[in-house]
Amino acid sequence: MKTPRPTPCPGSPNCVSSLGTGPGERMEPIPFESSQAEAKSRLARVIRKMSRSLIEVELDDYIHATFRSLLFGFVDDVEFWLDDSAKVIHFRSASRTGYYDFGVNRRRIEAIRAAFMGSE
Repeated sequence: MKTPRPTPCPGSPNCVSSLGTGPGERMEPIPFESSQAEAKSRLARVIRKMSRSLIEVELDDYIHATFRSLLFGFVDDVEFWLDDSAKVIHFRSASRTGYYDFGVNRRRIEAIRAAFMGSE
């Protein structure tokens, strides 16, 4: 079975991706220097420490997590693909519903990046 890759953003302003090309959606991937296994373990720890998060799928080089908003319980999907050859973590963070996310997905990825880099 081929490992999933983060899916493209839909073109609405409620998604960010390291593989994105649309205006406002592109963010730099998260670099890592350790082994892929160590990076995935560290990333999983960061995700589990975040409020209202749940890791739905965890493979050798892929994590799919969901995050639920506090007030209305909206669900956001976040995918991570650890590209060992490039030593980066590609990602996609997107709201399941609605059109605007008011920057929630971008701030989430920035928080994950900061926590991940701080624990390296």
